[in-house]
Amino acid sequence: MNSKNGLSKNPAKLNQGKPTVAFAHLGCEKNRVDTEHMLGLLAEAGYGISSSEEDAAVVVVNTCSFIQEAREESVRTLVGLADQGKEIIIAGCLAQHFREELLESLPEAKAIVGTGDYQHIVEVLQKVEVGERVNQVSNKPTFVGDDKLPRYRTTPKAVAYLKVAEGCDYRCSFCIIPKLRGDQRSRSIESIVLEAHKLAREGVKELILISQITTNYGVDIYGKPSLDKLLIALGEVNIPWIRVHYAYPTGLTPEVLAAFRDIPNVLPYLDLPLQHSHPDLLRAMNRPWQLNVNSLLLNQIRDQLPDAVLRTTLIVGFPGETEEHFDHLASFLEHQRFDHVGIFTFSSEEGTKAASLPDQVSAEIALARKDKLMSIQEPIAAAKNNAWVGRRVDVLVEQCNPDNGEMIGRCYRFAPEVDGEVLLQPGLNGAYAEPGMMVPALITGVDLYDLTGELIGARDMVVSARKHL
Repeated sequence: MNSKNGLSKNPAKLNQGKPTVAFAHLGCEKNRVDTEHMLGLLAEAGYGISSSEEDAAVVVVNTCSFIQEAREESVRTLVGLADQGKEIIIAGCLAQHFREELLESLPEAKAIVGTGDYQHIVEVLQKVEVGERVNQVSNKPTFVGDDKLPRYRTTPKAVAYLKVAEGCDYRCSFCIIPKLRGDQRSRSIESIVLEAHKLAREGVKELILISQITTNYGVDIYGKPSLDKLLIALGEVNIPWIRVHYAYPTGLTPEVLAAFRDIPNVLPYLDLPLQHSHPDLLRAMNRPWQLNVNSLLLNQIRDQLPDAVLRTTLIVGFPGETEEHFDHLASFLEHQRFDHVGIFTFSSEEGTKAASLPDQVSAEIALARKDKLMSIQEPIAAAKNNAWVGRRVDVLVEQCNPDNGEMIGRCYRFAPEVDGEVLLQPGLNGAYAEPGMMVPALITGVDLYDLTGELIGARDMVVSARKHL
């Protein structure tokens, strides 16, 4: 399976005369959860699941189509597998986006499966086995997985993503997600909590809540944003860290901020995809609900959550962005001093309103603006990291080297994949922690985006390196 972490083991022994299937996972963590459900469904149905494409008769490619670069990566993966003579099932956003075109242009593609149809993967594969070419793509996705759907996790044992909703009701002018994923549909609190308890029993220590707009969770089924009630319920689950991704300003109510503050296992980490600061650009992006809210909201968060770690994403080069607009954004970034920032140049997506807006910004100017913002953010990130030196923090260990005892992990300041890491040195007598352990550490130094530290007083949570020599 193509993903950073891959399959934790190879359950090909489940094969009962059925073809062995491999997966190539591309795109976001929401897509990863869909992949894990497909893996679970196929394994439950008796199919062999291989971590190696070479061993598989069929490869399911769960694709991304969010921006042009993602589509190009998806197409390269598909063509590469076709050149190897593999039978391919195309799932995910690219299948939803282009449908029949994929079957027409790629003879090796035996089926396409939409973003709201992955629950049918077993039936699709059964039809492929008897020679059918299958188009399993709903015009408008309406399905959302729940705790009853089998799941075979591909992340490290201690980390899991939990999708609380699917789709999006907003219509940002640059974004194609509603076309690919449909309108928002939330899972019930009961279903989410049941799955969280199951993940806790599996040894998960960090649970990451994801959706398109997690702070709008529950609007469609409860009539109002209900993330606060969900977090209160998850506070009873035996998982030390609960992290929330994609916290849009609209749902950060006083009740939600209170939940972040008062529930011990909810991390004070807020991922706020603000995209821009200037009112003109926010209107052009069709984000009018964000006007005049950025600074006010950020001040409110810092007042109620003084230890909050703030991440945001910003877009430069949006159509009509002038030097004045960009200077406003640069000043906003310099003033707000986010812990982590992702900066992207505008990608013109066919089918979105922004693609036809006048005053398109050249790629060269957009890239120069991105570089300028990065030069502003780098010293801020270094200073933010420096403020953690001398702190005693819990670190979730993800890798360790038994030869020298060095460990790599994360404190709550860092989300997986997108932020930095903590490099830990062994404790006294060469003691070190196994991957999946959460251990106390003293932060002793910094890199630009990472931290260094030493294991301290871990007692029974650490094991001696001598046991592994």
